[in-house]
Amino acid sequence: MSEIQRPGALYQQVAAAIREAIQSGEFAPDSLLPSEAQLMARYGVSRPTVRNAIAALRTEGLVNVRHGKGSFVRSAGQPSLTLERRIKHATGGQFAMPGGDVWKEVETPSTYRARTTETTGRLLKLGEEEALFGCDRLLIDPTSGTRATHRTLIPFEVAESVPPLAEDPGQHPEALYRLLVQAGHKLWWSETVRAHMPLPDERTTLQLTDATPILHLSRVTHGTDDRPLILEELRIGADHAELAYRITAEKQTTRRALA
Repeated sequence: MSEIQRPGALYQQVAAAIREAIQSGEFAPDSLLPSEAQLMARYGVSRPTVRNAIAALRTEGLVNVRHGKGSFVRSAGQPSLTLERRIKHATGGQFAMPGGDVWKEVETPSTYRARTTETTGRLLKLGEEEALFGCDRLLIDPTSGTRATHRTLIPFEVAESVPPLAEDPGQHPEALYRLLVQAGHKLWWSETVRAHMPLPDERTTLQLTDATPILHLSRVTHGTDDRPLILEELRIGADHAELAYRITAEKQTTRRALA
């Protein structure tokens, strides 16, 4: 028995003691924590105190509660999925996305009309409330069960200049790229990555465990004169995925010395 004898709220003391046991390896990653009754006996505290301590550790991301099974120490293992953030030119003007065949669509894609926000407008170099075509997809990796959401946003003015886009804005990215090239654009892409804690609907949709942040990837397709044409947004749990990038060195511009 390891009765708590430290300053601070009692549940915080219990949380600190369990945290130390996790960090020391006594409670190994992915292992089941002792039951509430066992923790009550170990630390000489009440059931509400144990529950508050576990809740605090869930907030920190050290513990994950699996309904019907108990509280588990979160695993520190490798992500189950590596996303290669590359685009390949294929034959016949086609494009290929490495790993693109991994994903399966959980539901029928949803196509709709939307407006730019401050964030999406900035990435597309448009003001707020500009008209867009949107398409949302819910994806799953059958092997690991990892879920992701993919959103495509196409400005009306871009779709109007490439009629097949307006006719079917819900096409897969590879098909959209091909249509833009056929319309005379020379494409290149930029991508930013940020992390944030999920909103309740994101947590439910992606089936995330406690205290799991989301990786939010924003990819912009640029065309002639570097004009932004399409915005894609991919959201995935940060505990399930890692990102892989191929980086090549650009040629440095040589400045001529003045005579």
